[in-house]
Amino acid sequence: MGVGEIAGLVAAIAFAVLAGFMIYPLIRLGKLFDQIADTVRESGEHAIPALDEGVTTVKQVNKSLEDVNKISAAASTTANNVGALTDLYGSFLGKPVIKVASAAYALKSTAQSFLVRQSAGRTDDQTKGE
Repeated sequence: MGVGEIAGLVAAIAFAVLAGFMIYPLIRLGKLFDQIADTVRESGEHAIPALDEGVTTVKQVNKSLEDVNKISAAASTTANNVGALTDLYGSFLGKPVIKVASAAYALKSTAQSFLVRQSAGRTDDQTKGE
């Protein structure tokens, strides 16, 4: 055996030992990648139902908001109708009621002044007669 063959044999043995030392970290690295893949798979399995629940919740909230919008629109329409009805009653009944109240007040004032004058006249007649 020559020097070149011995050097080749030493290099081959050194390479085999180096490869032997590198096998363990590579196996550990492979296990780490397997665990990462399992974690990602499990995260995906848990994330999809959570996203589905989130979509369902958003749909229910949107439906509730639509109901609230319908209720507020109905309340707004009712308030507008009540306001219009109040204006109608005010214009239709307000003026005649004011006129009747004015006439009643004038009649009452006239009757009171008439009664006051008559009672004053009676007291004058009674004081003159004595």
